[in-house]
Amino acid sequence: TDILVVLQVRLIMKAHSFIRENVPRVLSSAKDKSGTVHIPRISQYLYFLFAPTLIYRDNYPRNPTIRWGYVATKFAQVLGSLFYAYYIFVRLCIPQFRNSSQETFNLRGLVLCIFNSILPGVLILFLVFFAFLHCWLNAFAEMLRFADRMFYK
Repeated sequence: TDILVVLQVRLIMKAHSFIRENVPRVLSSAKDKSGTVHIPRISQYLYFLFAPTLIYRDNYPRNPTIRWGYVATKFAQVLGSLFYAYYIFVRLCIPQFRNSSQETFNLRGLVLCIFNSILPGVLILFLVFFAFLHCWLNAFAEMLRFADRMFYK
């Protein structure tokens, strides 16, 4: 359910950007009574929905070709990150909680369990950031030939 909430927030932010960019154009053409209103095409809106950006433009800088080797490398890195996160869970997190579930509850055991889970949790957080923000978004940017890749600025 958390993934659905994140996707809905992303779509709401994209819809807000689309509306904020296009409504002033429509209102100014209605005020001028020019008769020609530049409304974005459906293809422009669909490209915006899948492009790794939250700022709507009618046209984005595009690369001339898709580097499929680069896309495969990024998806392999996502897959490797998932396997590494699974390994961290199996080796470092699950044994901690399995041992604590068989003992009677005490505050010392809870604190030790939490402190022993901090480092694996931070590692998994870094893996999620790397896998999604770097690998996943760059792979989709390459497949869409999206040239503006200043994700970190």
